[in-house]
Amino acid sequence: MKKLLTVMLLSLVGAFMLSSAFAQNDCERGTLDTRFCDTDGDLIADAPTNPDEWLDPDTIIFSYTPVEDPALYADVWADFLVHMEEVTGKKVKFFPVDSNAAQLEAMRAGRLHVSGFNTGSVPFAVNVAGFHPFAMMASEDGNYGYHMVIITPPGSDITEPSQIAGRTMAHTSETSNSGHKAPTALLKADFNLVLGEDYDVVYSGKHDNSI
Repeated sequence: MKKLLTVMLLSLVGAFMLSSAFAQNDCERGTLDTRFCDTDGDLIADAPTNPDEWLDPDTIIFSYTPVEDPALYADVWADFLVHMEEVTGKKVKFFPVDSNAAQLEAMRAGRLHVSGFNTGSVPFAVNVAGFHPFAMMASEDGNYGYHMVIITPPGSDITEPSQIAGRTMAHTSETSNSGHKAPTALLKADFNLVLGEDYDVVYSGKHDNSI
């Protein structure tokens, strides 16, 4: 895979959650919540064996990962929502969320049916909310990934990554792939800078706060 590292690019992952609350006490589930089973070992929750427990909403609720201005994305996703209505025969409504926790809880409770989670939240959504990831954003030529940019204040004496040693960087949140996990891995792999040993981080909450 070609290494692309764009800090602001978030992977879109969509899923239809079939049921929000079918409890199974004696089944294989791995790290999934106790409400779910994984009898086929594919690491995602099985659909309820009883079709009566499947969600079949009149209106499909769609959300995208929290961004700096969630309201703007209602227009960005407008054509996609129309397409979803055409292929499902159901009404589709955009639901803006202001935090990853709110997005996860909405899907866990069955109020959110299809969603684009940020990459770092996908494991939590799978394990806690029964999320089934099946798609991600990519360019037309099939490339995907991140482009890392290190921003310093005007007049800073940091001119290259090695000079981060002994300093503190602003990351967004521990669950963010673009704002924490990917840069942490890249700094270690490409520059031998290990978080907690060579530098520290503080969490700003979102990308624009870091900038």
